[in-house]
Amino acid sequence: MFSVIFPGQGSQAIGMGKEFYDKFQLVKDLFKKADEVLGIHLTKIILEGPKDKLDLTINTQPAIFLISYSIFAVATKEYNIDLEKAKYFAGHSLGEYSALSSAGYLNFSETIKLLRTRGNAMQNAVREGEGGMLAILGSQIKIIEEILDDNKDKFNVQIANDNSEGQIVLSGKNKDLTELTDILKLKKIKNIKLPVSAPFHCNLMSKATKIMEEQIEKIKFEDSNMRLISNVTAEEISNKEELKKLLVDQIENRVRWRESIISMIDKGVNHFIEIGPGKVLSGLVKRINKDVKIDTINTESDINNLKI
Repeated sequence: MFSVIFPGQGSQAIGMGKEFYDKFQLVKDLFKKADEVLGIHLTKIILEGPKDKLDLTINTQPAIFLISYSIFAVATKEYNIDLEKAKYFAGHSLGEYSALSSAGYLNFSETIKLLRTRGNAMQNAVREGEGGMLAILGSQIKIIEEILDDNKDKFNVQIANDNSEGQIVLSGKNKDLTELTDILKLKKIKNIKLPVSAPFHCNLMSKATKIMEEQIEKIKFEDSNMRLISNVTAEEISNKEELKKLLVDQIENRVRWRESIISMIDKGVNHFIEIGPGKVLSGLVKRINKDVKIDTINTESDINNLKI
């Protein structure tokens, strides 16, 4: 029994998807449609760069979705691989939008427009240089939760991503993260400041939440038989209204990726197929459970070798 999973921000690279773009008209058409819908040359940014432009959140989010959606489309329409037999669809942060669109809940154009808006809203939710993110390596979620709770009167730092055992990401104001770093140093907990432009998945994103709530409310979600696992709850989403609410809640809340993977495994999933640029999620899944089968699909060769 397999689940299809989609990566989030950080997986982008210049030239991603070029193999599919060069070979399949279906992909060329999707890239062209993305450019037309957004009114920018996203194709050029993805295939040629420059990297600093691709790394802008406003471009990164629709770009990663475009690649993930294109690969999913090639696998299902050109190779007739029945990925709709998946027990669940899930995505990490913005990857959740790739999941819901690939699963048929939201059409391509609406999704890519929504992600452009999301990227812009999240980028501008705080002043540049005010907030950041910190990766914690080799510690446990309970230990970090205790440290944050013990110091909640001193600073406001939240767990942004519970990625896997031993990999946790925190968000907050830079001055608060500096105070926390001093505590972590005393406790000999390894941490690395991440090269990001904003503190995602924490309450500093409140302005972005308001914008996305308005945008998501305007959108018509389709009916689908595909089942989604939510980042916010790590559980199956039961209906479209709940889906809308959770997409809004996701902006300020923890991405419960470790719990999501465990939840799917507990429900019988023993095979994960990552679709999109990079192999970040495959690495995280392997750290969560070494016994499950993992396939990463980001080349045509990967599709040829896929067995479900």
